[in-house]
Amino acid sequence: MLRYTLRRVPSAVVVLVVSSIAIFALIHLATGNPAAMAAGPDATAAEIAAKRHQLGLDQPLVHQYLSWLHGLLTGDLGRAYISGAPVGQLIGNSIGNTIELTVAASLLAVVFGGAAGLVLGTSRRAVTHGAVGVVVVLAFAVPTYVSGVLLVLLFAVVWPILPAGGHESLFAQPVIEVQYLIMPALCLSLPAAATIARFLATAIRQQFDEEYLQTGVAKGLPRRRLLLRHALPNALPPVLTVAGIQVGQMLGGAIVVEAIFAWPGVGQLIKDSVLDHEYLVVQDLLLFAVAVFVLIQVVVDLLHAAVDPRVRLEA
Repeated sequence: MLRYTLRRVPSAVVVLVVSSIAIFALIHLATGNPAAMAAGPDATAAEIAAKRHQLGLDQPLVHQYLSWLHGLLTGDLGRAYISGAPVGQLIGNSIGNTIELTVAASLLAVVFGGAAGLVLGTSRRAVTHGAVGVVVVLAFAVPTYVSGVLLVLLFAVVWPILPAGGHESLFAQPVIEVQYLIMPALCLSLPAAATIARFLATAIRQQFDEEYLQTGVAKGLPRRRLLLRHALPNALPPVLTVAGIQVGQMLGGAIVVEAIFAWPGVGQLIKDSVLDHEYLVVQDLLLFAVAVFVLIQVVVDLLHAAVDPRVRLEA
């Protein structure tokens, strides 16, 4: 297993390096002059040039990229161009909130998606199968900005049982924070839960069509036993891959959800940074998102190898 893990490291490093180059290049192709904004609306050309030199924006692009990369590797993320606040502090204040939201949404997606997938893959009752299927289709088809507004309308306006938005410390006010967390986590989890449910249902049905399970059914073995001991374990590897991709996509979807529910996370920070031309903050946040996605894929690959030993043998 250790050998298989080590083989995943070089490809992950290559992805991060290529992504860092692409992000740096795209950010510097964007319109706007951070030095002019940092100097102020009434700044002269000389003052803008001085600010540009202070920020290091007059250096060659290769030097700027290597300096940025050195700061990432040493933990010195520098200061924001406009506000002058430490970038590490800005990201640190918001990253925990986004991780909290994503973890809660991931748990809901796995629980709801797993339960719905089992029902769709094994249920023989047309009414139950149809009802769950309709819910899954709606969860998959309705965009998060629509489902978020509907959740606020239903549970904060029509039936005011949950707050429409906000945030508290999970450790200082856990009960209040859970109330703030329910709707955004549910909204973020719905598309992922629907995707997991559909893939799991398909994988389970495919397993029950295999000869070894057909033989078990012919011998009169309990269907539940066949499901738990054979069909489900063999159906999990592709579902794990899909679940990992969905977790990565939830990080991107968090921008919309955080805006709807006034959740102070990375999504809000990257939106504000783009509007304020805080390009250094945007660079770090985008590369962070890529790093998290790569980490998730490595973890999924390891789980896949743990569930299916054939993956380790083929690697």
